[in-house]
Formats: sequence, structure tokens, C-alpha cells
Amino acid sequence: MAHEIEQFSDGTAAFVSARESAWHKLGTVTAEALTAEDAMRLAALDGWNVRLIALHATELTAEGTTLLDVPNHRASVRTHPKTGRPETLGVVGPDYTPVQNEEHAEFLNFLADESGAHFETAGSLREGRQVFLTMKLPQTMTIGGSDNVDLHIAAFNSHDGSGAFRIVVTPVRVVCANTLRAGLRNAKSSYTVRHTSGARGRIAQARQALGLTFKYAEEFEKAGQRMLDVEMSTPGLRKIVDELWPLEGSDSTRKKTNRDTRWASIRNLFELADTQAGIRGAAWAGYNAITEYANHVAPARGSNPDLKNAARAERVISGTADDLMERAFRLMTV
Repeated sequence: MAHEIEQFSDGTAAFVSARESAWHKLGTVTAEALTAEDAMRLAALDGWNVRLIALHATELTAEGTTLLDVPNHRASVRTHPKTGRPETLGVVGPDYTPVQNEEHAEFLNFLADESGAHFETAGSLREGRQVFLTMKLPQTMTIGGSDNVDLHIAAFNSHDGSGAFRIVVTPVRVVCANTLRAGLRNAKSSYTVRHTSGARGRIAQARQALGLTFKYAEEFEKAGQRMLDVEMSTPGLRKIVDELWPLEGSDSTRKKTNRDTRWASIRNLFELADTQAGIRGAAWAGYNAITEYANHVAPARGSNPDLKNAARAERVISGTADDLMERAFRLMTV
């Protein structure tokens, strides 16, 4: 199941979205913007009480059962939001310190109070091993007077030791919901907080660092405007595409056919798609054609259209194409 949203035996799901449903059609959709408390309650994220439990191994011998300690490792355990029973989420090292979902929401609530942002989505993935909350800032960046770009802040946390507490700043185009991650030299787009004994203090530091969010927005808007002011021809875009997806002379006929199919799709987006209508013929349109292709048009695995669409949506959520889009940004920005 591509979305990996946690689903419960009572038919509910650990997901909430403000005002519009998600592609997977799961969870709760609210009529109004969410508060942190709404997000936690409706996505079943509150009251987990994630804690660490000592690990033991059991050895069965002819003499009986021997219980052995497992040093330097602990089980990460939560209270299941529906059954109330303890549930193991993963095995972690000795320095791991849980960051509770409530702390996660408190961190974003601070940003909401400071910036006027509102909560957009929240949910649990992989049976509670990962959680996320996202917010939309009230300011809309406008490039060229017509191309609107919203700024979102997403915070991800893991309870199984698979990743750090991570905050991502992402501009998203209103018309097609492209994820436009950009590698700007002077502004950060992500922040990481490790799960160690000082995690809470580092989250406090990250709050201050996220003041750079607005610096990122300013830099992104300036870069987009410069790209809008530069004309780009179809042959010029083809050079960029060939650099992003290089082809060797020894490559197979299939790879060459895939190259031609890819280029036809990107060219169509650049020259004809409604999503580029107000920015046609500019480097900014070329960049958006590449990102739209990478996220929404590129081939996806699946035996039927629904599975293919789910795989494409998962590609956007997981940021699979982020590296490609950042390289495209570096090649096209001026």
C-alpha cells in the first residue's frame, strides 16, 4: 500500500487534512483550518507516551528457559491510540531519546503563533513508526505577478530510530501542487534534530533557526523572478534535460526510446500545458516543466491506473525526485 497511512481495525485512519481530501481518501477532512490540538486528536496522534523498555533474549535449553539481557539496545514502545495496549515500534540505541508527538506539535504551534501559519495535514505512517505534521504559511510568494507559490513547513519524526526529527521548508505551486525543493546557497530548506538526550534543547534551537524560513522564501522568490526574466527556447531546455538524464553511446535501444519519450513529455509540458500558461517561454517555465514531469508524469510502477497514481503521489510525499529537482534548479537559476 503506497500511502503507508496507519489504518485501524475500527475502519478509521491516522490522518487528517484541512478543507480537502488527500489522494488516498483516508482519514478526516475538516471544513476549517486545523489547530495543533485538532491535528493531534483527529489524526490519533495524542497520548502515545512513547517510552524505552529494556530488551531481553530468551534461550531455551534442556535445563529450561534462560533470560538474557540485551545491552545497549532498548525497545521503543507506544500506547496504541485505539486499544490502549503497549506496542513495540522499533529497537533503538542507548543514546536515543523519544520526541513525543505532543512535543512535535508544540514545536509547530510555536511557529504558528509567530507566523500566523495554520495546520494543513497530520498523520501516522508505517504503523506508528513515523509521524508528520504540515503547516501552510499565510504569505504567498508571487513570481512575475501571476505565478503564485505557497510556502509550507513540514515536520517529520520517527519513533523507531530510522530517522531524526526533521523540518522541511517547501514552496508548492498552487496550480499543480509540484514540490519545488531548491538548493539555494544562502538559505536552508531543511533542519535536522537527532534523537539524543539533548533533543529537546536542539528543537528549541531549531525554532530560532527556522526564522531563516523567511530568508529562504525571499531567496526563492528572487531566484524564481530571475528565471522568469530569462527567455528559454525549446532547444535550450533540451540541453538541460540531456544533462539531467545523460545518455551514453553504448546505452540500449530501450534507454534511448525512454529518453525520447521523456523529452516528448517535458516538451509538451513546456510548450502546451496549462500549468505553464502564465510563464511560457521563460526559464522558470522550463524548471516547472521538469519538476512537474518528475513528480506527476514520469512512469510509475503499478498494474492498474489507481496503483500508478498512488505511486506517483507517494513519489511527491517521499521526495524521491528532490535531488533531481535541486540539480535542475542549479542548472537553470541565474
